[in-house]
Amino acid sequence: MRGKKSPKRLPQPDPKYGNATLGKFINYVMIGGKKTTAQGIVYGALEKIAAETKKDAVKIFEEAIRTVSPQVEVRSKRVGGANYQVPLPVRGERQNALAFRWIIDAARAKKGQPMVDKLATVLNEASQGLGDAIKKRDDVHRMADANKAFAHFARFAR
Repeated sequence: MRGKKSPKRLPQPDPKYGNATLGKFINYVMIGGKKTTAQGIVYGALEKIAAETKKDAVKIFEEAIRTVSPQVEVRSKRVGGANYQVPLPVRGERQNALAFRWIIDAARAKKGQPMVDKLATVLNEASQGLGDAIKKRDDVHRMADANKAFAHFARFAR
């Protein structure tokens, strides 16, 4: 690599709650650069959660992210002409990225409701340890558990 490494930029906190994780999540929800639309969807979902559960919606959001975040994942590693699925621990930033992606995918997969309602449902379910996003996390953990025998290849698989 030539030159110096570019500095890591911190995500902007969201304007309503001042939460950096929520600001990053809004960016993941955004499609086609329409940030105000994404903010409307996320804030609407949080208001709906707060109205239904009578609890702090940001705390429920953070709980949902924490429960959906994977601890281990499998990475493909080629050793001697064969590909092995090697289980590796997941870094913190990637944990959040995967959790955001799985929550948004689960919400978009539901049909027949506005996105605000779908996202509120998925976040609420995820905070309780239920729903499609949690199922996805469990599938990833199960896959890593099934391939524990190849963990000794982990030192090569970075």
